[in-house]
Amino acid sequence: MSLLDVIGPVMVGPSSSHTAGACRLALLARHALGGEPRRARFTLHGSFAKTARGHGTDLALVAGALGAFPDDPLIPRALEEAAARGLDVDFATADLGDVHPNSVRAVLEGDGERVAVTGSSLGGGLVRVFDVDGFRIDFSGSHPTLLLRHLDTPGVIARVARVIADDDVNIATLVSARRKRGGDAMMSIEIDRPLTQPARDYLRHLRYVTWLRELPEVMQGPDAAADDAGAAA
Repeated sequence: MSLLDVIGPVMVGPSSSHTAGACRLALLARHALGGEPRRARFTLHGSFAKTARGHGTDLALVAGALGAFPDDPLIPRALEEAAARGLDVDFATADLGDVHPNSVRAVLEGDGERVAVTGSSLGGGLVRVFDVDGFRIDFSGSHPTLLLRHLDTPGVIARVARVIADDDVNIATLVSARRKRGGDAMMSIEIDRPLTQPARDYLRHLRYVTWLRELPEVMQGPDAAADDAGAAA
């Protein structure tokens, strides 16, 4: 157990679950989009829906979509900053099913790209993403994460794992989901450090990989995440 398990994350409050966790979920969605969002629609579930404004969940989600970490002083003025950057923001509430009460679906759009990320804030700033574009995957934001959309081809998981191993990187978790045999599929792969540029380029050019995103470790601050990315370059 670390000190942060006792006192909670370094953050702009008031709530580690409703503020810090929400910010991290939207930050992961931003990186899954792979660029600057122009529109953000957040569908709030359960207690997120009931206490969004009171606990700053709305501000934290918008700040995360803008690239902020939970300790960023941008959070209290996130709506004003979104307007200044041309980010169109919309909120809705819905029952997302049998999921954690602190759950949200974030749909981000920008530069011809669109991504839908659904996840939960589990308490203490911890998060878990369990759905990306309708694929039931699983990652926590506690490690650098690769999201690969690909054709369901025999041997693709082994090939991707071999590329990662050849880059001297260890896999923490790997979850694969497909819509149908031989159709679209997605992998979420949590790794110990970001891949080097040659390994990334190799994965992007595999004929059956149609989409690749690299998500940072969002449980750290922005400086630590940038250091990890620089060390891998």
